[in-house]
Amino acid sequence: MSGAAVELRKAEQMDRAAIWRLIISERLNPLGINWRRFVLAVDEVGAIVGCAQVKPHGDGTRELASLVVVPSWRGRGVSRRLIETLQAAAGPPLYLTCRSGLTDFYTRHGFRVLQDHEMTLYYRRLKRLVRAMVWLTRSREGLAVMRWEGTV
Repeated sequence: MSGAAVELRKAEQMDRAAIWRLIISERLNPLGINWRRFVLAVDEVGAIVGCAQVKPHGDGTRELASLVVVPSWRGRGVSRRLIETLQAAAGPPLYLTCRSGLTDFYTRHGFRVLQDHEMTLYYRRLKRLVRAMVWLTRSREGLAVMRWEGTV
């Protein structure tokens, strides 16, 4: 079954709890979750199988964020459809932050890794904070900041 077997729709207020559960299940940043910004992927019976949002920041940047696909639906094109839909709606530039191990996935969607000097102050500060947390926890994976400029 492919991503074509899902329907994409705007989130509704009744979806708030389900969105929250998806975000928490993947241990993503729960800050800035606003159901009004989400696009959902739903299966043939209406169950939510994926979600993503474009989150605005105070510095004017917009971030592709909170992308989750339930494990049983991964590898079927759901993420691709969510990303392409949000890219088309938001237009460039669009930022994202992800674990460094996911950069190849997002590169396939036209995002490129930014060097520190290319980042806005918000993203430089965030990356510095995450570096400290990675060092303290001895994690092997850091944070990547990426930007899409309208090309794939």
